[in-house]
Amino acid sequence: MIEARGLTKRYGRTVAVNALSFTVQPGRVTGFLGPNGAGKSTTMRMILGLDRPSAGEVRIGGRRYTELKEPLREVGALLEAKWVHPNRSARAHLRWMAASNRIAAKRVDEVLDAVGLTAVAGRRAGSYSLGMAQRLGIAVALLGDPGVLLFDEPVNGLDPEGILWIRQFMHRLADEGRTVFVSSHLLSEMALTAQDLVVIGRGRLIAQTSTKSFIESAADSSVRVRGPELARLHSVLAGQGLAVQEQAATEDTPAVLVVRGSSTEAVGELAGAVGLVLHELTESRGSLEQAFIQMTGGEVEYQAGGGTAPAASGVAVPVDAQGALAPPGPVSGAPGFPPPGAVPAPGGGSGPAATRETASRGGQEGPAQ
Repeated sequence: MIEARGLTKRYGRTVAVNALSFTVQPGRVTGFLGPNGAGKSTTMRMILGLDRPSAGEVRIGGRRYTELKEPLREVGALLEAKWVHPNRSARAHLRWMAASNRIAAKRVDEVLDAVGLTAVAGRRAGSYSLGMAQRLGIAVALLGDPGVLLFDEPVNGLDPEGILWIRQFMHRLADEGRTVFVSSHLLSEMALTAQDLVVIGRGRLIAQTSTKSFIESAADSSVRVRGPELARLHSVLAGQGLAVQEQAATEDTPAVLVVRGSSTEAVGELAGAVGLVLHELTESRGSLEQAFIQMTGGEVEYQAGGGTAPAASGVAVPVDAQGALAPPGPVSGAPGFPPPGAVPAPGGGSGPAATRETASRGGQEGPAQ
């Protein structure tokens, strides 16, 4: 389990993460969503002990990351796929990681097989495509067989087969009881992968709820219905106080009624009660993309056309006892972020890999978008 409480990160006058609190439960895939500049990568870095919070704390299984004696065995992470030395082979890299963390050498071959890199394990990592580098990063995250896993944009560079593989792979990890926390901008894929969501904007919480509840609460849904007596059907539904709109026929589709604020069951029962025949009765649900845009529209840091997003109009509080999203509350805007800092090796926040990567970049910290 991951627990963030009042997590805040400031860089001078810039507030990258602002009093952020959320919980990531084991046994489920939790998606981490937000516009560019929302503070997602900065939050992940604080979870892994790579950035120090200005206020608040985050705990993994009840302990801070710096308190973990063998972090790679408890937390695995993929933050940046291309940080591996380009002249080192995948197998050599994993063997070094295993040796430095007292992990059995046989585990290297196990994770290479798990991510499908066995046949190319002897090739230089610098020759890998982005998709292959992503798989190697996932292998590093799995090396210590940890119970908590964090992935930042894990499907970048993957082909359709690879995307399907990572989706099924994450579900399998969650089914084993692991905590899986995934950040991604590919919303159509997150709708299929994540069971729960943590959504942030300008460093503050917008919502924490199930994916299904988030879509239902924020996106429009309707019922499409048609039959041979469309005018009579319209009259029956409107007579019950339902919002009914007729879509005219086209060359390819017949005329249909769109009913908002109801369900297929309710519409079907009303039609059946008066003996109306139906040829179509389907539910049209809103998408995660629609819900995301609606809920984060005022939190966008950068917009096309050279414009700057207006000050945030509101941030919703977490869901209430019935699972519904509460109305937005006020939040102040944040100025633009400085360039992102270096990303050390995942899982090595307190080990030699992290030390060497940070030192090679002058030990600078900066908010990652």
